[in-house]
Amino acid sequence: MAFEFDIPSAPVKGALPVLKPFVLRGPAQDALFAARWLASIPPKWVVMAALLCPAVAIAQSGGAVEGSFDKLLRWIPFLFTQGFLFNVLISVLAMALGTVIGALVGLCMISRSKTVRWITQCYVTFFRNAPWLVLLFIVLLAFPFQITVFGMTFPLPGWVKTVIGMALPVSANLAEVVRGAVQSVPSAQWEAAESLAFTRRQTIWQIILPQCVKRMLPPWMNWYAIITMSTPLCSLLGVGEVISLTRQAMEAEGNRPELLVPFYSFALLLFLLYCYPIARLTRRLERRFAVKL
Repeated sequence: MAFEFDIPSAPVKGALPVLKPFVLRGPAQDALFAARWLASIPPKWVVMAALLCPAVAIAQSGGAVEGSFDKLLRWIPFLFTQGFLFNVLISVLAMALGTVIGALVGLCMISRSKTVRWITQCYVTFFRNAPWLVLLFIVLLAFPFQITVFGMTFPLPGWVKTVIGMALPVSANLAEVVRGAVQSVPSAQWEAAESLAFTRRQTIWQIILPQCVKRMLPPWMNWYAIITMSTPLCSLLGVGEVISLTRQAMEAEGNRPELLVPFYSFALLLFLLYCYPIARLTRRLERRFAVKL
């Protein structure tokens, strides 16, 4: 992060020198910093990292390398189908629920009612600043194990509560994305719709939101990559995802130290190969849909 100071080169006669406020320039100002950083990695480096993982495992485990990788090969189909694909399912469901809630909250943030704006602003402020793991524990412990509606009982397993817990902070951040996209539309669009006797509801749904889709798509994909990389938090709640199953697989193989690097490197490689193309596509869409002023 660089600090830029603006100091007058030639002081005016009779005026005292004043140090103007510095301008912060760096990653903190970039909403898509995570996606930009991941997408900036050249593909050949990703391939090299995938090839170096076995080398690191060889250096770590010494003479027991062959047996460790043989054990990993036996567990790979199980870890991928029963573990990682479940992480993807959790991320997709949490993102879908967070998108619906976030879109509604974001539209309420531009409501003409001060009460509605205040309530939604409190919602966004709370869930944007609350730790994800704490929210997951609260949802897991506060929600019942089953609910009864019209005489029908529906179970609420741990992974469902996890989806709800991860959707809440995502919805708050997506609400800000929606609000910013709507407010970025030129005011001439609103004035033109008003001159054509469009209602506010018609203006938002038929004129404003269609123009916002392209602006919201890159940050939406960035948040999907973030929520996918956050799904290993579910392992702390007892959900059977890839990290939990990796730990169980190592325990089934004797829980020896030489198994740590191969098994966890495989889990890391799965997330890298899944999130890296998303980051590259996010950066490409950002350049394509950039607003030309």
